[in-house]
Amino acid sequence: QVQLVESGGGLVQAGGSLRLSCAASGRTFSTYTMGWFRQAPGKEREFVATITWTGGRTVYADSVKGRFTISRDAKNTVYLQMNSLKPEDTAVYYCATRDGANIVTDSRAYAYWGQGTQVTVSS
Repeated sequence: QVQLVESGGGLVQAGGSLRLSCAASGRTFSTYTMGWFRQAPGKEREFVATITWTGGRTVYADSVKGRFTISRDAKNTVYLQMNSLKPEDTAVYYCATRDGANIVTDSRAYAYWGQGTQVTVSS
């Protein structure tokens, strides 16, 4: 059973930074990708960023490109460094993972999800 645990959310002023972490355990497949998604109140869940574990390829949503950076370490943890935060970045942020090495931005392709962490950006 794959488990994902996010941490690092909080309240920050516009222009500030936060770093989210997602620790994965119980993985049984050797090739996989990890992604970050977010969901604001009254809106659908949307793609933020994804990274392939073996090659380290990354893709970002246009809305966060140049401000957010996804990365991973050798201990099955993925990070989302968020800089120059805006009030519209306010959402619950979810970590997710899927089997396979292809870049996928559709949330329906991700089988495993964390519980989410709240990020609030005040103006």
